[in-house]
Amino acid sequence: MIRSRGTYFILIFFTIIIGLLSREFKAIPLFIGDILWALMVYFIVRFLLISKAIKVVIITSLLFCYVIEFSQLYKAPWINSLRHTLLGRLVLGETFLWGDLLSYTIGIGIGVLVDRWIFKLKT
Repeated sequence: MIRSRGTYFILIFFTIIIGLLSREFKAIPLFIGDILWALMVYFIVRFLLISKAIKVVIITSLLFCYVIEFSQLYKAPWINSLRHTLLGRLVLGETFLWGDLLSYTIGIGIGVLVDRWIFKLKT
C-alpha cells in the first residue's frame, strides 16, 4: 500500500487544531501541547519524506524537535524578538525545559503508532 500525502496533510491539519485548542483549556496540562507539537512535526516530516524508511523519519523528527528546544538556550536579541511573535512562539518556543524532550519523544512515538495503525487499516 502506497502512503498518501493527503492522509498526512489531514493529520497535520487536525493535530494543529487540537494543539491550538489544548491551549484554550486551562485544565489541560501544557506538556500535552508539546506532545501534539512533536506529533505534528512527525506528520510534517512524514509528509515531506514519504518514501523514506521509518527510521529516517523518526531520527529527522527527533533531531528537529531537539534542535528547536536547545535553541531556546540561545538568547540573542534577534531571535528573542522572533520568539515574541505568535508564529515565533509557536515554532521556536520560549524557555528550555528538559521535560519537553521527553514530551517530544512521546509525541513522535504516538505518531509512529498512528502511522502504523492507519497503514494497517488501509491494507
